[in-house]
Amino acid sequence: MAKVTLKGYILVPEKDLQEVRRELINHRRLTLDEPGCISFIVTENAENPLRFDVFEEFVDRQAFALHQARVRASRWGQVSVDVTRHYEVFE
Repeated sequence: MAKVTLKGYILVPEKDLQEVRRELINHRRLTLDEPGCISFIVTENAENPLRFDVFEEFVDRQAFALHQARVRASRWGQVSVDVTRHYEVFE
C-alpha cells in the first residue's frame, strides 16, 4: 500500500476567515485522531493571511478516502464550503 500525501494551499474568503481559524483547531485535532493519519499541518501564510498552506499524509488511499468523507460531513466541511482549494495528491 502506498502512502498518500496532499500538498498545497487553500484561499479563504475574508468573510469566512475568523470562523475558519476557529474551526481549524477542531479540524486539526479530529484529523490527527483519525486512523491512518501520519501528518496534518495547516499554517497561515505569513505573506497572505487569506492563504493557509496544507500538508497531509495518510498511510494509504483508504485512510485518505475516509478522511475526505469525514471532512465532507463535518463542521469544517460547512465552514470551508467557499474555500478555494489548490492541492496536489501523490501516492
